[in-house]
Amino acid sequence: LLDSSWRLSRLSSRCLATAPRPFHYQDVMEMTRPADSDTPYKKLTTDYVCTSEHLGKKILHVDGKALTMLAQTAMVDIAHLLRPGHLQSLANILKDSEASKNDKFVALELLKNANIAANMVLPGCQDTGTAIVIGKKGQYVMTHCADDASALSHGVYNTYTGTNLRYSQVSPLDMYEEKNTGTNLPAQIELYSTPGREYKFLFMAKGGGSANKTFLYQQTKSVLNPEKLLKFVDEKIKTLGTAACPPYHLAIVIGGTSAEACLKTVKLASARYLDNLHDSGNEHGRAFRDHQFEEQVLALTRQCGIGAQFGGKYFCHDVRVVRLPRHGASCPIGIGVSCSADRQALGKIDETGVYLEQLETDPSKYLPEIRDSDLGDEVVKVDLNQPMDKVLSLLSKYPVRTRLSLSGTLVVARDIAHAKLKQRLDSGQGLPQYIKDHPVYYAGPAKTPEGYASGSFGPTTAGRMDSYVDQFQAAGGSMVMLAKGNRSRAVTEACKKHGGFYLGSIGGPAAILAQNSIKKVEVLEYQELGMEAVWRVEVENFPAFIVVDNKGNDFFKQWQTD
Repeated sequence: LLDSSWRLSRLSSRCLATAPRPFHYQDVMEMTRPADSDTPYKKLTTDYVCTSEHLGKKILHVDGKALTMLAQTAMVDIAHLLRPGHLQSLANILKDSEASKNDKFVALELLKNANIAANMVLPGCQDTGTAIVIGKKGQYVMTHCADDASALSHGVYNTYTGTNLRYSQVSPLDMYEEKNTGTNLPAQIELYSTPGREYKFLFMAKGGGSANKTFLYQQTKSVLNPEKLLKFVDEKIKTLGTAACPPYHLAIVIGGTSAEACLKTVKLASARYLDNLHDSGNEHGRAFRDHQFEEQVLALTRQCGIGAQFGGKYFCHDVRVVRLPRHGASCPIGIGVSCSADRQALGKIDETGVYLEQLETDPSKYLPEIRDSDLGDEVVKVDLNQPMDKVLSLLSKYPVRTRLSLSGTLVVARDIAHAKLKQRLDSGQGLPQYIKDHPVYYAGPAKTPEGYASGSFGPTTAGRMDSYVDQFQAAGGSMVMLAKGNRSRAVTEACKKHGGFYLGSIGGPAAILAQNSIKKVEVLEYQELGMEAVWRVEVENFPAFIVVDNKGNDFFKQWQTD
């Protein structure tokens, strides 16, 4: 009996020791104050909202027209305007004595571009992006429309079809064949239910270059110590390269209840939407920002040497690091950026009206007086209308990083056009003469406004065309390429073997290129491909840098991973 009592006593003690904790709900993304607490709003209208009482609760009624109006206005604004904080970050580069001349040149061009885009005709970037709308609908909000997502999508549709923005969305007809939707729909609409009597929104436009620089790394607990984690992050951020148009707003997320939760947090953090998270965690799984680690990572980005696209200090404007709870057997780490086209705005609907974040309409206030001597060394003028061998001979006299000013004819061709040219080459037809006689510019224009020679026409990411370079150069084509971002090692080797060059164009200032440098645009071939057609473009004083030369020198070589 004594033995039985002792055993029961031990069993009871064990049960008490492993008893579950009391229920406690933790909002993982709990903020110290609302995400929009410091947001300057402009009122769009007092129409389309009213209130009523039901069971002692005030209900906010919202007409679907309010959703359409808000989404439409938001997408127009973020295509042309930027937040004051982003513009101030660019202005700060120009004041920093430690910034390189290339840093300052890029920053000034981006500020000039912002001034042109603020006229609300040419979008700041030719890739006007996937429209993303995240809505948080209070429990006491009733919308009067068939479907909130449909009403918001209609606003996106109105903006893209009624302005000079580009249609970038393609729809699969089967597993391999695709067709442009011709409206930039579908939009990515995410709606959530929250407490309260307000309907709050985050509007974003995410371009392909920026989206493609979002990465997930499945790690383990072993990486979670100061030395290993900082080393891991240092290695990974260098692989971002410049294809997404730095300076970046860099976001790093460690943890997450799932891989998708990790990457969703990356996107929100890059938009500074999570700035008001707590600065410490708790035993219930609360997310937090690690401000000390943010400073450490920012220091790494400023020491790496990539700079604002062509060498220097300003690879990133700032860094956000968010720590999330995780499954004990999984440690996802997400890394992503918001690029120079830093496009987002908050919105809200309450009983007083419909509101949208006030973005900067007068970027000129951020433009200081800059002397040419502040921006760089000698600028080499290149006449693109002379024979290709003479262009190559001129470029061979200068080292990588040399600033160029290009005038003459460029041929514009992207992914699909390259695939079609390869088919001709493979079938024995050879390459067309135009890709042998002229540099090829990897770009895709937005719609051309009335009275303009071109719509916004900045460079696209070069890497998608890397696989064609060796074969094309062997056939006498693509001897000079112009795009943004770093290239693979295969391109460097091809240029060394065939005597070619890769020139870097500044990623970001698509509007300033359209207004100041592009003088004439016409379709050369494949008109049915729309923006993917082959174009002939006449340019004047088009800015560029030598990135890869005919001797195998590559500005980005020390950061290459392929």
